[in-house]
Amino acid sequence: MSSSPSREERRPTLLATALVLFAVAFVPRILVAHFLAGEPVWDGHYYDFGARRIAQGLGYSDDVRVAGALVWHPWCHYPVGYSGFLGFFYFVLGDAPWVSQLVNAIVSSLLPVFTWMLARRGLSEGRARLAGALCAVHPGLVLYSALVMTEPLAALATLMAFWLTVRDPRPVRGILAGALMLGLGALVRPQALLVAPFLALRVVDRDAPPRLFAWLRRVLPWAVAACAVALLPVLPWTARNCRVMDGCALVSTNAGWNLAIGAFPRATGRFETLRSSDGCREVTGQVQQDRCWFAYGVEQIRSHPLHWLALVPAKLGYTFDQESFPVEYLHEARPQDWPEPRRADLRGVLTAVHRFLLVASLLGCIAFTPTFGRRGARRLAGIRGGKRAVFAQGLLATAVVVFAYAAIALPTPSFWPLAVAIAILPWLPIPGRPAWPSALLLPVALLATTALAHAVFFGEDRYHMVATPVLCILVAAGLRRPAAV
Repeated sequence: MSSSPSREERRPTLLATALVLFAVAFVPRILVAHFLAGEPVWDGHYYDFGARRIAQGLGYSDDVRVAGALVWHPWCHYPVGYSGFLGFFYFVLGDAPWVSQLVNAIVSSLLPVFTWMLARRGLSEGRARLAGALCAVHPGLVLYSALVMTEPLAALATLMAFWLTVRDPRPVRGILAGALMLGLGALVRPQALLVAPFLALRVVDRDAPPRLFAWLRRVLPWAVAACAVALLPVLPWTARNCRVMDGCALVSTNAGWNLAIGAFPRATGRFETLRSSDGCREVTGQVQQDRCWFAYGVEQIRSHPLHWLALVPAKLGYTFDQESFPVEYLHEARPQDWPEPRRADLRGVLTAVHRFLLVASLLGCIAFTPTFGRRGARRLAGIRGGKRAVFAQGLLATAVVVFAYAAIALPTPSFWPLAVAIAILPWLPIPGRPAWPSALLLPVALLATTALAHAVFFGEDRYHMVATPVLCILVAAGLRRPAAV
């Protein structure tokens, strides 16, 4: 008879863990949101304004003056999901500042819970709790709860999609449920659609075919199905755009802008303001303007491909090398509360924690097992490739130490190569590698697609916040045992 606890016996323990993680996360987040939050600024201003318009029954829109009269003017430049989500609470509770503070604190506090729930599908219970705890106390995520920005909700929707995919014992049903959730998340962050094909990894969690083409034959049909299902929640919004805008747009009309910002002659690798003098002088509607900038960006890439490629390290550096956006956002909202010494100190803390997570996350890609004594000999015998696997993992660990030292020791610290390595290593058939079930590979896919998207467009450190829970999971996965034969 099995001595493991039954599902009914485990349920109170799991609920208690979820409540503790939520409480540990919520207390500092609601305090930060209450005492540090100011008027929404930068993109947050538009998200908040859009939410208020939605709550008033005016849709995602503003009013423009035409011939002296105000005329209703529809939007879709920014994704609608976060404004729609926040607008629901404004409609129910009113649009006082405390509403957005409470909603953002709750959303951010659910992140550690779903980080733990996803991690426990691929790690031991203790490691999964560590992942959730790291996410709960992460200072950048805590501070982010004071910002009216999309990243926590986008991360939560994506983690929920992954959890729905891996929790169901029937892989096909899990893929379909996860794809629907991912489609809702795409209304907050359209890049979420990039991970939709990876949901199909669930069908090969067990008994994966040994040959690549056999593996692809099993995965590809479900990857296509996941992409199609993920589009279902998006299509009604697309139809709205086709009806009220000056053309059709899948979710939003900022992809063309972002491509041009990452490719035009003045591009630096981070956000730069586009001017009419750069191109697209004679445009009217949002869709037309975005298509113009997209065509302009493509033309710049075709004409100057080396310039565009040379910017990739800078783009990834701006995305992964440091963490300062929450501090600068709060300074912009309440400059009198953020003198430069305080800003510098807190930026230093956030950046140090982020860099530590990047370095420690690489340990999640390395297997470790003692090889001394009789127990070590038995473990070695259970590893495919035996001593060759141990040697490969030792070599990989040495490379990690060298990479980490180089990242720190350079005159200008450069940590983005570590993020790229974390996104690539789990997919390589390195001898002695630890197990990579879909519950762990899907978070890696989120990190990989985040890096890819911002290598193409442009980088800012706020964009890595969506993948911060991934780093927490991989830190908790550090130095696992090699996958058994």
